[in-house]
Amino acid sequence: MDPANILPSPPPAPRLTRVQTVQLALAALGVMAAVGVIFALGRPHPHPFDAALFARQPRVIRAHVIAAVLALLLGLVQFAGAKGNAVHRVIGWGWVLLMMTVAISSFVMLSLGGGLNPIHALSAAVLVLVPLGVVAARRGDVARHRGYMTGVFVFGLIVAGAFTFVPGRLMWRLFLG
Repeated sequence: MDPANILPSPPPAPRLTRVQTVQLALAALGVMAAVGVIFALGRPHPHPFDAALFARQPRVIRAHVIAAVLALLLGLVQFAGAKGNAVHRVIGWGWVLLMMTVAISSFVMLSLGGGLNPIHALSAAVLVLVPLGVVAARRGDVARHRGYMTGVFVFGLIVAGAFTFVPGRLMWRLFLG
């Protein structure tokens, strides 16, 4: 008996949709731009996390950073794990709450004296797109849900997060300044 007839064929490799391809390309450009800005404006000197500096920050900033880091970690777990099961839904709800915390806290931080910047446009998008992603999932529109949530992850966490490492900003000082 031919072994090729016994073993099942492997599933085809997943292909990116056009929207996902554009999202990845824009995210890559955004991260490259952020890295370019970082190196153009200052010479990074990586060092261990400055916990004392972090502890001196206002509570809203600490909550914002912790929520963003946890959302990044949960998002990575979501990408790696099975989709549509109970674990995915529980982790997803946690991610939704964290992302809404990150977005809302970014606007609360304006009261600390900082002005609006392009990252706040991404925060506003998160406040709109995360609920739309939840609604899409509830309606069974998996493709739209995936698009919204992937876009929020890429732009609301990765691209926005890259720009928080610009020289002079807190993340720069915590790790590179």
